[in-house]
Amino acid sequence: MSSTEREDQTVSESMIPLLETTNKSKEDSTENTTSLLPVTVIRDESFRPISNFETMLHLLKGNIGTGLFAMPSAFRNSGLWTGTVLTIITAFICTHCMHILVKTGLIVKERRGYEIAVSYAEVAEIAFQTGSQRFAKHAKLARISVNVFICVSQLGFCCVYLVFASTNLKQVVDYYMPNLQWDVRVFMCLVTFPLIFLNWLRDLKLMAPVSFLASVLQSVSIVIVFYYITRDGLPPLNSKPAFNDWVGLSLFFGTVVFSFEGIGLILPIQKDMRHPRDFEGWNGILNVGMVLVTCLELAMGFYGLSTLLTISKHMHHHPLSLGYLKYGAAIEGSITLNLPQDEILARLVKVFMVFAIFGSYTMQFYVPIPILWPVLEKNVATFNKHPLVFELIFRTVLVLVTLTLAAAIPHLDLYISLVGAFGGSFLALIFPPILDIVTHWPHVSYTVITKNFLIVIFGLTGFTSGTYASVKEILSTY
Repeated sequence: MSSTEREDQTVSESMIPLLETTNKSKEDSTENTTSLLPVTVIRDESFRPISNFETMLHLLKGNIGTGLFAMPSAFRNSGLWTGTVLTIITAFICTHCMHILVKTGLIVKERRGYEIAVSYAEVAEIAFQTGSQRFAKHAKLARISVNVFICVSQLGFCCVYLVFASTNLKQVVDYYMPNLQWDVRVFMCLVTFPLIFLNWLRDLKLMAPVSFLASVLQSVSIVIVFYYITRDGLPPLNSKPAFNDWVGLSLFFGTVVFSFEGIGLILPIQKDMRHPRDFEGWNGILNVGMVLVTCLELAMGFYGLSTLLTISKHMHHHPLSLGYLKYGAAIEGSITLNLPQDEILARLVKVFMVFAIFGSYTMQFYVPIPILWPVLEKNVATFNKHPLVFELIFRTVLVLVTLTLAAAIPHLDLYISLVGAFGGSFLALIFPPILDIVTHWPHVSYTVITKNFLIVIFGLTGFTSGTYASVKEILSTY
């Protein structure tokens, strides 16, 4: 490969749609004691901006995942009407925090005097560097903190995907081979084996077919699940508890935050848009997309819980009764586990979701690699001798780490709640309002400070109570 071809490939894989070297002004360099190094921003000549419709699809895909199928379990923990109200409130706050992150990203770009594709962590770092001087010394800590929680959340998602795929696969195998009765951890190992090789892919372009197949299978599965929920009518609404208990409410919080898992995709999505201004505004793509996501979450949680609670009272009348009778009277961590075992369509949903998980896991696993691997490569001299070999070994070890963590806690609903409460709370609810204050300080009104303070308190309360309740429930299972 010639040097020109190698350079073109590097540009193509950068995913940064600009190519220009900019010089910071003297005023900018003297204004802040802590400054970034000069940046060369690259434009990929083959870069094609995405339309508003494509942007909407990416936004929906980023926020609709396994958490959607866990919403009936979340509503069971909170109560029917309590879950409904709190889902709307949480969705509103999470969407507002997404807007904060987008606006903060635009401000830090303007302050640096160049257009550059910045990540969540880079926005945090530059916001601290270019804000008040009292915050500049904490810029590196801000970047590291965001990266840590991104890695924790992404690897947590991967653990959830392993538990989700394995429990669904076990149900299908148990139906066809009832005498086998393998532990769910055996199925985790079976699912992990192909994941190791899939996660050796280092180029997003090679992952595109897997991601596309995952999106199709997941969409079909959602339609089929709603078919089962609604095909025989719904029970009276007054027959369901409006509020469960405070411990259940803490578990509910983690699951709902996990369901709105797309804040890390907001900046990359807007960056690739043909018309970035259409992303914001009261009728912009972000608001419209999040309204659709919220309606879907509400429908799955509200009607899914109504249907499944009816099963427990009328198992011999309801079409889902066979699956419920076989796997117990409790609502499972995913509604797919409550679908009837004797119907081929229901079994297909579980198989579809197992294959969909391969794409979802691979995409989520891709995020922490460029954060973690450069640190190891820089500080461990041995890795520099054979970088590709050691990177593949590192990827394999990281997949096995997620397998170990998933096998340690093979309870889907508790895992989702723990990941959402611990990792999602900071990324979706705590960091954005802090960045908003830091970016505009000291020119921040008391109204904005109060609003952001209340959001941080909401996030910290959910983080503390949700993490405590999840860990306590997990420990009680042993």
